Amino acid sequence: MAALGAGMFIAGCSAAVNEPINAASKDGTPGGTVTQTRYVVDDVFIGLAFSGGGTRASSFSYGMLEELRAKGLLKYVRLVSGVSGGSVTAAYYGLRGPKGLDTYRDTYLVKDAETYMANNPANPSVLIKGISGGANNRTTFARFLDETILKNATFADLQKSGIETWINASDVANNTPFLFSPETFAALCSDLDSLPLSEAVAASAAFPLVFSPIVLESHQDCDYREPDWLTSARNNPEATSALRAYGRALESYRDPEKVRYVKLLDGAVTDNFGTTGLSVARAKSQNDFGPLTAKQAVQMRRMMFLVANAGVQQDYAWTQKIEGPGGVELAMSIANSSMGAATRVGFDVMRLSLDRWHNDLVDWRCGLSLPEVQKLRGSLDGWDCQDVKLFVGEVNFDPLPKDMRDKLDEIPTRLRLPEEQVDLAIAAARQSTRLNAEFNGFLRSLKSAEPVSGAREIKPRQITPDQNG
Repeated sequence: MAALGAGMFIAGCSAAVNEPINAASKDGTPGGTVTQTRYVVDDVFIGLAFSGGGTRASSFSYGMLEELRAKGLLKYVRLVSGVSGGSVTAAYYGLRGPKGLDTYRDTYLVKDAETYMANNPANPSVLIKGISGGANNRTTFARFLDETILKNATFADLQKSGIETWINASDVANNTPFLFSPETFAALCSDLDSLPLSEAVAASAAFPLVFSPIVLESHQDCDYREPDWLTSARNNPEATSALRAYGRALESYRDPEKVRYVKLLDGAVTDNFGTTGLSVARAKSQNDFGPLTAKQAVQMRRMMFLVANAGVQQDYAWTQKIEGPGGVELAMSIANSSMGAATRVGFDVMRLSLDRWHNDLVDWRCGLSLPEVQKLRGSLDGWDCQDVKLFVGEVNFDPLPKDMRDKLDEIPTRLRLPEEQVDLAIAAARQSTRLNAEFNGFLRSLKSAEPVSGAREIKPRQITPDQNG
């Protein structure tokens, strides 16, 4: 009788289930389009990647942006990529731009983003739901985001700022990062433009057990054309493993016998920095200058990619005794080990990929004839084909004073923090950014670089998913 009662209790506490969040493409045209209302071609490019780590990560990435604003650098930020807690900042900045920073702390960071969540592990119902697949469905965190900062914004709204914004989750069946992009949604015969931004951020932050997987449906009835790079990579033994894995994931979405529903969890499961997208974007370019356009490639002189890493030092109390870890502690240890390894590899691959790209870019520029340079650049004034500098850095807790690091390590990975911990993470990011060697090298290089003449504004245009640039 007791067993029957326990079984009935478990059945009544089954995991929260999410319905698919994506609609089928309109008029048979998959993916949607990316509309840029304004894009300025100039000689400086900054790309930022924000790690996971709950509100601690959201605050840390905000602190990095604030330090860039203090140095007058936000006008050069062209790309933001976010994972989990970092995806909140990425989405908000991509949507609101620099002006949004004025209100971000008070409207989100110091609020209780767990308002609608079931998150008490002492509650047997919450624990059983978590073990069964997830204690919370998509309506909890996504609802809070819509009410506070995103205000029902869609991906179509996101494109209006001219800042390319990547929201990263994890496809747990294919074991690959999942990027919310027109190209990915084209393979799903779905429409990205109409998808609420909050749904993507909730998927990016869907930590296993706490949240049930966010679900996408793989629709089949559309006029889908496989991108050229995928066809090439399939038969190219020199294609990177990241590119091949991404290509296989897209192929699986087109095979209903393999995938009917894509299950997404926290982006940190496969890439806690959200940097894999850069490596893939470079690998699929099929030229020496992509993902830049040719015009951008001849204008470019200074590039910086900074990662905001809000990771903390783990508590290794169980290493001081023979017993353990066990149960939830063991599961968390395995998850953290997997995430940490994937993150380190992803960052190293991105850095090596960007270094090779820099060399390829210089070789391509130096191989151009002067008439080609004139046509692309608008002027030969100050032209130096080798004058391109690239800086890749990671901003983390390491260079900070020990007492500050110790306090930062005590900040939990939650979506609700006391104001003093939020402000500590913000201050830490600003200080660590100021101390970062790559950041300071970039600042010095800007002082020595003359502006590129011929920079101009490009009129609004439509970009389809398979176009480069």
